[in-house]
Amino acid sequence: MRNSALTERRYSQPAIRNLWVAPPHFPAKLSRVKTLFPALALALFAATAVAAPAKPNIIYILCDDLGYGDVKCLNPQGKITTPHLDKLAASGMYFTDVHSSSSVCSPTRYGIMTGRYNWRTKLQSGVLGGLSPRLIEPGRLTVAQLLKNNGYHTAAIGKWHLGMDWVKKEGKTVAELNIESADQIHNVDYAQPIKNGPNAVGFDYYYGISASLDMVPYTFIENDRVTKLPTVDKDFPLFLGRAQGKCRLGPAAPDFEVEDVLPTLTTKAIGYVKSRAADAKAGKPFFLYLPLASPHTPIAPTKEWQGKSGLNHYADFVMQTDHAIGQLLAELDKQALAENTLVIVTSDNGCSPQADFPALLAKGHNPSYEFRGHKADIFDGGHRVPFLVRWPARVKAGTLSQQLLCLTDFMATAADIAGAKLPDTAAEDSVSFLPALLGTAKASLREAVVHHSINGSFAIRQGNWKLELCRDSGGWSDPRPGTPKATALPPVQLFDFDKDIGEQTNVQDKHPEVVARLTKLLEKYVADGRSTPGTPQQNAVPVQLVKTAKAAPAKAK
Repeated sequence: MRNSALTERRYSQPAIRNLWVAPPHFPAKLSRVKTLFPALALALFAATAVAAPAKPNIIYILCDDLGYGDVKCLNPQGKITTPHLDKLAASGMYFTDVHSSSSVCSPTRYGIMTGRYNWRTKLQSGVLGGLSPRLIEPGRLTVAQLLKNNGYHTAAIGKWHLGMDWVKKEGKTVAELNIESADQIHNVDYAQPIKNGPNAVGFDYYYGISASLDMVPYTFIENDRVTKLPTVDKDFPLFLGRAQGKCRLGPAAPDFEVEDVLPTLTTKAIGYVKSRAADAKAGKPFFLYLPLASPHTPIAPTKEWQGKSGLNHYADFVMQTDHAIGQLLAELDKQALAENTLVIVTSDNGCSPQADFPALLAKGHNPSYEFRGHKADIFDGGHRVPFLVRWPARVKAGTLSQQLLCLTDFMATAADIAGAKLPDTAAEDSVSFLPALLGTAKASLREAVVHHSINGSFAIRQGNWKLELCRDSGGWSDPRPGTPKATALPPVQLFDFDKDIGEQTNVQDKHPEVVARLTKLLEKYVADGRSTPGTPQQNAVPVQLVKTAKAAPAKAK
């Protein structure tokens, strides 16, 4: 296994500040179990050593725009209750320093699926649209194909947002690397089969929506066809009850309503687990990738959840998302699959400003916890995400990890779990975190993590140091790219997380040696086409580390 060698590669990393505070309900550390029958214990140990453990089922739940501070067990001072996520974390492991590879949707999803940094692709900034062609390169190994090759049945249920090839009407075009314009939304023949969607990159089954829930088309897709033709045009409020702000007007199935999406995806996921239970028990495991469309805009909790939080409808939507995850976990229990099912819950980036930060902060809730910024930004609020893991058969309950990780690391971890060897041409930026799960990691598993914002700005984090190769947020918070305030600032930002987790004091002028060292390391990662050991690879396009100052794409997408 290529990445098992990484567990032996150790880096000197100053300890960062402990960000995690155990809430009152979190279980106390288990006392050491005393063996009363040494001979029996020895026999059991020997039997375990000989018999290889069964491959676990894997469920990867990717929430959409869920902030680190929105999960109660990560933010005890937060005002949103998330009992199901809290229970999952209490029965498994919390991570406090995990990052999406980008601070926006499509790029992060590419990294999860391929184990490769998104900025190595032709998508250098922004996100795809609902009609954009496939982003994952032909021939590139994905985590779905990897697991399928190793005996897993694979399914994706939810928001795809990695492009798929719709049949375009004669003489018509759609945007390739950004969101389609209003005059392109009817350029597709929605009655024709779709090529190069999830089924083409390793998934046996797919059900979901092509991109974000505020993007056309507003209809479900099953495998390679829409379930109902989008024969009418619709739009929806970005935030329930708010007069200003609408989703893009465009093709929709006549009965499609945004508030039905979360319940529908939940029902489909539960049905999938139920359908695979017998095979899973017979030794044919499954991989379910569940990228939810919530709590991203349109913020549309169903009637029964409206007002539940006492904060606003975003908080209500977070609570409904937590409940949906709880329903899926209950089905695992019902099917007696929980013990050997690895469940991961995370988010594709930080919370969007569409959640209404001022209103939430006024009531004592910060979706970004104590981190600076939010979705789209190079600051940690843009990409430090919740990461909760439960695997009762292998992961000790009530444990915490402060390992610095990236969502790209899922692929190498999946390979280790499946006993598969990764080729040099795959998962170039993926490091297995299985040692962290098993409690065998004695030092940092990663040398560093690279961050990327919506406008393509870069940052690199190593130990307590974070270097940002821009003078601004790289996104939507102040100082915004291209503004006079940003122009007056130093060209790079360096923060010492041992003293300044909130990224308030730029110390680049006091530590030029750190700036030089981290810049050199990032340049090496770019030049090598990889950040892990192996044969150098090619990036899809030339990568520009320092971007010309320009405004980030518009908010709310």
